Amino acid sequence: MLGSLMQIFRSEKSGKVAKKRLQMVLIQDRANVSPEVMAQLRDDIIQVISKYMVIDKTDMEISLENVDDSVALVANIPVQNMKHHK
Repeated sequence: MLGSLMQIFRSEKSGKVAKKRLQMVLIQDRANVSPEVMAQLRDDIIQVISKYMVIDKTDMEISLENVDDSVALVANIPVQNMKHHK
């Protein structure tokens, strides 16, 4: 019985992940943004923000989301510390 419950939760989680991935693909397609452009955008954002902050690049998330009738760039960038320039 426990195995059956675990299977339900696993499939629900993977279903949510698959749904989110599909939404991302559809949004990027509508915005006409290729995965290569998204990767370059991520790299550029890392380069600029890293001048001012120490960030955790591994937990960084950048995505495009539908907001009303437009597309929004949403970034979640964990900041570990600020860089203090003289």
